[in-house]
Amino acid sequence: MRRRLQILLAVLIFLAAAGGILFGAAGRSDLPMFWAYLGLMGVLVFVFASKADPQLMKERRKPGPGGKDHGLRWNAIVVMLASFTIAGLDVGRFHWSDTVPRWAQIVSLLAVLAGMSLAGWASRVNRFHSSVARIQRDRGHVVVVVGPYQYLRHPTYASAMFFFPLTSMALGSWWAVVPALLAIPLFLRRLFIEERMLFAELEGYREYAERVPWRVIPGLW
Repeated sequence: MRRRLQILLAVLIFLAAAGGILFGAAGRSDLPMFWAYLGLMGVLVFVFASKADPQLMKERRKPGPGGKDHGLRWNAIVVMLASFTIAGLDVGRFHWSDTVPRWAQIVSLLAVLAGMSLAGWASRVNRFHSSVARIQRDRGHVVVVVGPYQYLRHPTYASAMFFFPLTSMALGSWWAVVPALLAIPLFLRRLFIEERMLFAELEGYREYAERVPWRVIPGLW
């Protein structure tokens, strides 16, 4: 119960911060897609965090030794802050490019939720789902071959690369997509760093990669 309350508090703090940026930049609160995005995001984050392995959550908060690319999450936060700020200014005040059709906003929001569900599924089955790229010998690291890993080698990165631009579309701003696209090279860089490490150091990964050839998009790459 205590853990759930801590997670709920963390989610509420996140929603307050994200909402403060969005509605503060917009200068108004009568924006239904902003509310829908924040509400659904909050529910999903709470559900997945509540079901996550406590040891995994500890690893994600404070990774063990040997990790690489520690800056990814901070860079991703900067990208999100920029996207939220531009979306708020665009949709709420200046209307530079707030012409995303409502149907496209809804489809984008549903796609964001689907991508988050994919990432949540990956975290659920992969107890080595660290926030950095590292071989977790201290935690008995082995190749994970269940859940979404039966179909994609990097389901979380697949979700992340689409999450940012689709979020901007769900919020209704074309211009906010521009900084969001910067997330794609960030996560591609992490993917290549991690793959080199896994191929070189994790027993059984090369054989797994031969069975599952797709990194982020089934049938394509």
